Amino acid sequence: MGSFSASDLAHIESQLAATDQLLDRNYPGDDGSRQPIHTVYIPADRFTPALAAEWGAQALATAEAHGGLEKLGQLLGQEPHLAAAVAERVAAKLSAEPIEDLRLDFEDGYGDRGDEAEDADAVAAAKAVAAAVAAGTAPPFIGIRFKCFEAPTRARGLKTLDLFVSTLAESGELPAGLVLTLPKVTTVAQVQAMDFAVSRLEEVHGLPAGRLRFEVQVETPQLIIGADGTSPVAQLPHVVPGRISALHYGTYDYSASLGISAEYQSMEHPVADFAKEVMQLAVAGTGIRLSDGSTNIIPVGDAVEDAWKLHGRLVRRSLENGYYQGWDLHAAQLPSRFSASYAFYREGLPAAALRLRNYVERTEGGVMDEPATARALAGFVLRGVQCGAVGTDEVKALAGVELSQLTALAHPRLAQPTSH
Repeated sequence: MGSFSASDLAHIESQLAATDQLLDRNYPGDDGSRQPIHTVYIPADRFTPALAAEWGAQALATAEAHGGLEKLGQLLGQEPHLAAAVAERVAAKLSAEPIEDLRLDFEDGYGDRGDEAEDADAVAAAKAVAAAVAAGTAPPFIGIRFKCFEAPTRARGLKTLDLFVSTLAESGELPAGLVLTLPKVTTVAQVQAMDFAVSRLEEVHGLPAGRLRFEVQVETPQLIIGADGTSPVAQLPHVVPGRISALHYGTYDYSASLGISAEYQSMEHPVADFAKEVMQLAVAGTGIRLSDGSTNIIPVGDAVEDAWKLHGRLVRRSLENGYYQGWDLHAAQLPSRFSASYAFYREGLPAAALRLRNYVERTEGGVMDEPATARALAGFVLRGVQCGAVGTDEVKALAGVELSQLTALAHPRLAQPTSH
């Protein structure tokens, strides 16, 4: 006989019903889909269906002009054998898929060109994206960043959003990797307004509810700590559940708003780390992804190698801190982005794969991993596969698991029946 009566257990169930509902609805975990390792930003009117290939060719040419990709790897601190393996894979990546995620920018990178010009460019951008998708030359993820919802630019931002999405919808099925970016968010209300806006676009164009998700750029201190002393960014996942796909840190707007002088504005400044730690806490378990910002030190002219070393170090730092995505602003940043990222995954693969094999096969070793750690190990390896740093054959040989099993280990909730 137990100490708890049926009435006791029913009382506890009643007490925790709201908690169960909150965890199920608001903390679904990652959905297991691919996350790009970077986002490239270009002024919207510069996009053509050939742009990704052109950037890849330019990136390869820049690397060759400075000794090749293997030399770049060694410049970033890679041992010779690792640099050789990374270089081979980066060369293939820059030829086949140089841009994973592309944002056509109608905000800071575009400026104020007047309504007539921006109307025309929004329509033209949508048509060019549709053409690129049809031709198979579009990056896997592509979309726009429109102007923010502060009073001076709100109407303009909404008009551009409307024209772009409506033109895409009229051109046929929306791109699978369509991404919309809402910049300079300061309040929860702005995100709720965006939720309403995309909901109306879904209704008007007959799209499934929830089809139009969006990213939120965290570029203002008011989103980290609000006027009432709470953290608005922590509220965002719960006021519009399932609608936000990612939070992107805005390096320079955020730093400048705190009075950091231009010389010291950086992805690794303490104010940046604090904001990003709050962002991590805010979205943990919600399925919302995170992206770090950019460095404006571009590998051009006489400063190519120094800029590559800086960029590679910052990319590596972001990865070690749990930020698996960042911004790139120039084709010459692609070699250091992929080289640093691929080295991160390839360096960590042997140890992670061995621990994963031991976990799957229940083999006793020097480390006894919990299920949560096994998920992290599988997630690490899976990210390496998805970006091209690691091959599925390598994973099979080292960890003894196929891609489907690796995915299930990384995202076990996907294999479980829902409670609905």
